[in-house]
Amino acid sequence: MSINLSGMMKTIRNIMREDTGLNGDAQRIEQLGWMIFLKVLSDKEKELELLEDNNYVSPLPKAYHWDQWAGDDEGMTGDELLAFVDQKLFPDLKNLDVSTGNRRALIIRDVFEGNHNYMKSGINLRRVLNKLNELDFNVAEERHLFGDIYEGILKELQSAGKSGEFYTPRAVTQFLTDMINPQVNEKILDPACGTGGFLTCTIEHLKKQITRAGQRKKLRENLCGWEYKPLPFLLATTNLILHDIEIPNLSFDDSLSRPLNEYKQKDRVNVILTNPPFGGVVASGYEKNFPQNFRTKESADLFLILMIRLLKDGGRAGIVLPDGSLTGEGVKQRIREKWLNSCNLHTIIRLPNSVFSPYATVATNLLFFEKGSPTKEIWYYEHRLPENQKSYSKTKPIRVEEFDPIKNWWDNRKESELAWKISIDKIKKRGWDIDIKNPHKKEDEIIHTTSELLELLHESFKKSDELLEQLSKELS
Repeated sequence: MSINLSGMMKTIRNIMREDTGLNGDAQRIEQLGWMIFLKVLSDKEKELELLEDNNYVSPLPKAYHWDQWAGDDEGMTGDELLAFVDQKLFPDLKNLDVSTGNRRALIIRDVFEGNHNYMKSGINLRRVLNKLNELDFNVAEERHLFGDIYEGILKELQSAGKSGEFYTPRAVTQFLTDMINPQVNEKILDPACGTGGFLTCTIEHLKKQITRAGQRKKLRENLCGWEYKPLPFLLATTNLILHDIEIPNLSFDDSLSRPLNEYKQKDRVNVILTNPPFGGVVASGYEKNFPQNFRTKESADLFLILMIRLLKDGGRAGIVLPDGSLTGEGVKQRIREKWLNSCNLHTIIRLPNSVFSPYATVATNLLFFEKGSPTKEIWYYEHRLPENQKSYSKTKPIRVEEFDPIKNWWDNRKESELAWKISIDKIKKRGWDIDIKNPHKKEDEIIHTTSELLELLHESFKKSDELLEQLSKELS
């Protein structure tokens, strides 16, 4: 039976919009997230029980298996269903016993520890569950089709207020993954994995290399992600299961919470692909986990030091950073000096401001580096907007084909009106400032509309307020 997945998701959205407990896209996505997670998990466990001749023991208590409480369309509904979810399902799964070291049990507990049921109508909840009952995630075609739908759900986070920070446009994750070209036998990490965009791109990239059964197991073991916020952790876990990673190697943890010197050789990886949080202020005094001369409240800068530490010699990274991490004095300058002396930062792709719009309008860059030898020169390439397009938007996002000219240039580099290179000697003279604009480009006169000027002022005041709050805390 062919299922109209788009129609199903539209129906679910409409049901959720009727529920008074749900307010906005981010809450709707979180609500849908935990239900899809349990449905996918339960379907997978049915398959494992069949494959392992009933020797498989689920860490999920029987009463909370999907079929027991959600799978019967005529089952619990109304206040009874709501009471079961709020007073039994969530509390018990948050406190699931993980003492045996069962990896699945840990994932279930971590997923439910920070997430919530927001729906206030048990009748609406039953209606949503019944729509999800139409899916069988053990049918590969349905699972893969739903994976595409799920990618669309995650994309909606980009315009869902603050939750936009968890989603990197697919074209960006695809391009970075293609150019870094991770291999099956390599350890690959995203230390700020959000909803799992880089990890799923890497999975699809590695699947093309798999020729033996053992390599699939290696892929699952070698692919790691860290995320410390509950919503993206939940969404990333489901995302990886939909991409055939039965037990995702994800950690519900703040990457900056561990002292830098605790990371030893065994913790190091061959590849890092990530879009670390930027514009954020580090919480809980975690900057003290870093050497004195690199301490800062700016999360993107600390992530840079962490990534240098985590890469093996010869390891390579493809990351997203804002312009603010490429310039600045004091600790920012010392971090860049350390970076360029420890790693070969060979390529910077400069992106237009609107790539992450509407969540963020700051100028961003894609940076490629290898650890183990110092930088001698940096190549820059200016990625421009398509012709006749003034900016990227929700309806006109950046597309993966737009990176084709850069891919063609990559192995046969020549200077042009879009590409230029700078020697390390010039960078040293600039105080390790690598925010270098295209020398071939005449500065265009930028004319902003009134609404754009107001938005720029709003961002400026917001940043000032954050700095004042931080200063006030430090003084007190």
